[in-house]
Formats: sequence, C-alpha cells, structure tokens
Amino acid sequence: MKIRIAGIVDDSIVDGPGLRLTVFTQGCPHDCPGCHNPETHDVAGGKESTTEHIIEMIDENPLLDGVTLSGGDPFVQPGPCAEIARAARERHLNVWTYSGWTFESLLARAQADPDTMALLEATDVLVDGPFLMAEKSLDVKWRGSRNQRLIDVPASLRAGTAVLYGQ
Repeated sequence: MKIRIAGIVDDSIVDGPGLRLTVFTQGCPHDCPGCHNPETHDVAGGKESTTEHIIEMIDENPLLDGVTLSGGDPFVQPGPCAEIARAARERHLNVWTYSGWTFESLLARAQADPDTMALLEATDVLVDGPFLMAEKSLDVKWRGSRNQRLIDVPASLRAGTAVLYGQ
C-alpha cells in the first residue's frame, strides 16, 4: 500500500520507550505554531513509499522495541498507518501514534471511518492533542507541550473514555 512520508528514523530513542522505528508521515491540517516538523504539513510534500518497504525495515532491525507513527499526523493516512501498526504488533512490538487530534475526536471520527478505528485499535499509546506553544515544556516525557496526553488506547477503547498511560 502507498504512503506519503517525510522520513524515517530507524533508531529513535525519543519517540516512545526503547529503540524505535519512527515513521514521519506527510500531511497535517493542524498547523500548530511552533511545530518542530512544519515541512510535514503539505499533503503533497515528502515522498511516496510503501507500507511493505516500511515493514521490511521493521523486520531488518531485531533490536527494535517498538514503532512510532508521527508526522505530520498519521490520522491523515490512517489506512496505511494501520497496516504498519498491525504488522508491528504481529511482531510483538509496541506502537505509539502521535496526533494533533484528541482521543475523543478520533473516537468520534472512527464511527464513520473504519481506517481511523483500525489505526486506533492497532495503537498501544496515543500522544494526543495539538502542540501549544504556551504549554511547551522540556519536562514532559515524549511530548512537546503539557496539554498533550499519553493515552493507553486499548484500555481507553474498553472503557469508552480516555485512560492515561501508566496510570
């Protein structure tokens, strides 16, 4: 399946716990002031890749603890991102997904969009909410601003409400 990406980091230690393959997807409608990846906003930018190529990269690195889908916003391309996330989980890797949308808005969107639900169901932790410059902090782990939450997605889907990761 085709996917537009801005790039891939195959040995990230800052986009979730452990050693991770981080896929920076292309396309983001949030346009958060102060975003550290503004080059990912244009849906026509970046380059075309395939989910198969990314899954091959996962298979080539036996040291990975997980896969992170970042961006841009992975929920702009939920179908291909869900395919990558499912493949990672089949390989017993955890999946973190970053989104400028909140869990609640994604859950509402998922009612009409099966790809959004598929990506949520294949995600272990969702880092949700827009980056807010007024809330920027270097003290919050795995996030850029204090308003962003770490959501335990499986527990949240069971509960029907956001359950914070690690609590």
